[in-house]
Amino acid sequence: QDPVATPSGHIYSREAIISYLLTKTQELKEQKQKYEAQLKIDEAKQIEKGKVERHKKEAAFLTADQKSVIKLSQQSHKSTFQQTLKRKIDIETKEEGMKKLQRTSYWLSESQPEEYTEEMKEDEIRKNIPNDRPSSPMTGNYPLRMKDLVPIKLLRENKSGREEDGLVDNSSSAANGPDIGSKCLCCVSNKVISTQQAVAIKKTGAVMLEDVFLKIVKPSMTCPVTGKKIKEKDILYLNKCASGFAASGKVVATKYKPTIT
Repeated sequence: QDPVATPSGHIYSREAIISYLLTKTQELKEQKQKYEAQLKIDEAKQIEKGKVERHKKEAAFLTADQKSVIKLSQQSHKSTFQQTLKRKIDIETKEEGMKKLQRTSYWLSESQPEEYTEEMKEDEIRKNIPNDRPSSPMTGNYPLRMKDLVPIKLLRENKSGREEDGLVDNSSSAANGPDIGSKCLCCVSNKVISTQQAVAIKKTGAVMLEDVFLKIVKPSMTCPVTGKKIKEKDILYLNKCASGFAASGKVVATKYKPTIT
């Protein structure tokens, strides 16, 4: 009841989509608070780490300045150099070696799943940067706002048939009647809209088939229901549903050419 369409062409119940937006907005607000708190903690840790490193460098400098440098003899230096050359050069880091060991030797205790520690929680908060607004529940590609919702009028057939007097405006209170079916109709041709491409006019909320729109509405750019003039920005292509038939979706191959082997 009270259907609305999003800019992506998906249709929702106004109550459901508004409830989703309010819930997601509250969740994003809480995530943003956690994210900002984590950034402050990281900044304080970085400052403290800088102080500790500075003190270590000062202490190491004083220690190196006070101690005398002991030079190795030529013989010991030569033997050490020879032993170093005999060693196998390994450029693999310790972390890379551990990852390789965990991948190949999965039965070892080091290869078992790690405990979900506080550091892992902090890393997860840092990686998941919260958005300013909730995204579309179907696409998730762009932020969705309440003012982006377009109210539309869905005409439904009654259960007894598809006669003209059985048309019902779903946005009205009469939609609660017991004789209303589930199929939506084109507001101009009264044909059932199933898997065909449908078009909605934002200015008036009228929903019709695409072929009806191209033949009747587009040449005059006038809404056939209200008679109001419309513009290109008032046209919204609704997301069509698919069925089990291949022709209902996007056509990938138009002709099959078997090869002779």
